[in-house]
Amino acid sequence: MESSKTATLAGSGVAQITSWRKSDTMWMLGLYGTAIGAGVLFLPINAGIGGLIPLIIMSLLAFPMTFFAHRGLCRFVLSGSKPGEDITGVVEEHFGTGAGKLLTLLYFFAIYPILLVYSVAITNTVESFMTHQLHMQAPPRFLLALILIAGLMTIVRFGKEMIVKTMSVLVYPFVLVLMVLALFLVPHWNSSLFHNVSLAGSGNGNGLGITLWLAIPVMVFSFNHSPIISAFAVAKKEEYGDKAEQKCSKILAFSHVMMVVTVMFFVFSCVLSLSPENLAEAKSQNISILSYLANHFNTPLMAWLAPIIAMVAITKSFLGHYLGAREGFNGLIVKTLGEKGKNLPEAKLNKMTALFMLVTTWIVATLNPSILGMIETLGGPVIAVLLFLMPMYAINKVPAMRQYSGKISNVFVVLTGLVAISAIAYDLI
Repeated sequence: MESSKTATLAGSGVAQITSWRKSDTMWMLGLYGTAIGAGVLFLPINAGIGGLIPLIIMSLLAFPMTFFAHRGLCRFVLSGSKPGEDITGVVEEHFGTGAGKLLTLLYFFAIYPILLVYSVAITNTVESFMTHQLHMQAPPRFLLALILIAGLMTIVRFGKEMIVKTMSVLVYPFVLVLMVLALFLVPHWNSSLFHNVSLAGSGNGNGLGITLWLAIPVMVFSFNHSPIISAFAVAKKEEYGDKAEQKCSKILAFSHVMMVVTVMFFVFSCVLSLSPENLAEAKSQNISILSYLANHFNTPLMAWLAPIIAMVAITKSFLGHYLGAREGFNGLIVKTLGEKGKNLPEAKLNKMTALFMLVTTWIVATLNPSILGMIETLGGPVIAVLLFLMPMYAINKVPAMRQYSGKISNVFVVLTGLVAISAIAYDLI
């Protein structure tokens, strides 16, 4: 009787793990919402300039590159022995205090530049919208940037749970509108893309190898949602315990299929409706593909819808990445003060972090550096160290992760990460 009861309970536990919960859907959409932002809105520009062959190769690489890398980082966070331990704590547990501080610094610098990119992107998008659609004189750039970033920082004050819920809710209309926009562009498709079908070179003046070399960091950036992976893994570990890895992998797989299908259809639709010269012009203007499309096609629907989609996408991704940037910055301060025997209340720590983020993002948004330049030489390569290489290193060094060793997917992740990191050398050559 007792054994029968135990078997029933065990079977019930398995059923609970394998069943799909409302919280799983929320996190699936939260992951998607964090990834789909400024990177995706700039991906068609970089991907399309190179012509058809690089675009096809990038489409084939998108899912394995994204899924295997994020699953590795998720497994790393889950390998921590303490309940509720985030990525900064797991790093210190596995690699010691010195390495913990170094990798926490890396974690911060993998995410912090993304906030800088978003601050420039939201300012340029709103400025373009006011000038071209509202036919208004935009405020001085320093003032506009301050108002917009202060507004984003105000939303952050509502807390982590509210941010995740907001992003998951925004995903539904965002995906729908993005697909409607991609379909709207179908009548505008032309054959310009097929004029650059060559293995020797591409429409941007670079060879196929150089084009892919520079495109990989933008791909990494476009599908990146590493800042929310730590919070995701911690939440699922609390919910599912030892079975969290199976559930996390399933949620990640569904989320990544959703990302790749919707994003690559959007990318192809944008690229097919424009010429390589148009894409080069969009890159020189330092605006997202949606802002360029709004100005390029003289239709009321496109003119108003595209910039609004861009603003929503950038806003929700800013919120998701802020969580990771705050986690990393707070971790650095805590570790530094801990060495001196001091500590700060979390509320005060968060206020200091918010002030630092507000001031620095405002300054960069005012200066308006090249967004794609920041992604190619800073965002993508630094993210790749954390997302691609660190978890693979941990698989070989951490006993709790040895079970994942010997997989061909690990080799693929390492090679992709090295390509993304090496792209930073392009501007130095």
